[in-house]
Amino acid sequence: MTSSIRVGHGFDIHRFTDSVDSKRPLILGGIEFPGERGLIGNSDADVIAHAVADALLGAAALGDIGEHFPDTDPKWKDADSLMLLKQVAQMVKSAGYDIGNVDCSVVCEQPKLAPHRSSMQQRLSDAVGAPVTVKGRRAEGLGALGRNEGIACWAVAVVHHTGDRN
Repeated sequence: MTSSIRVGHGFDIHRFTDSVDSKRPLILGGIEFPGERGLIGNSDADVIAHAVADALLGAAALGDIGEHFPDTDPKWKDADSLMLLKQVAQMVKSAGYDIGNVDCSVVCEQPKLAPHRSSMQQRLSDAVGAPVTVKGRRAEGLGALGRNEGIACWAVAVVHHTGDRN
């Protein structure tokens, strides 16, 4: 059995809604942030889960999240992004890869991520079946993210190809 290491990079960004709306909660890393403006998107707009999914798909050369879960398909409307992420992890494993880890950098002025970091990491890790780490960064008032217009996430995934296909 041969093993090769591959790396994938993922990115996602979503704008905030105009006001706090209980029908559109803010969800990051599978955790709901009550009292915060939600993000605009076809699914639940969890930018962290989306960036992780894209990083994993890229590492396994399986396309991108939009190919597998297009926002033009009504069946993905308001979809739970952690469920999408679980499906992506299964696709990666079925393609003969073991997931090593995923590391994320989230850029936002608010909310504060630190109080929820371990819960987010646990939910994401459970969905992926491997360690996922989350770091919060501020844009220091620069650009759209610094003006608190939305949230962006960059993710890097490491996978190991075992040659076995499920």
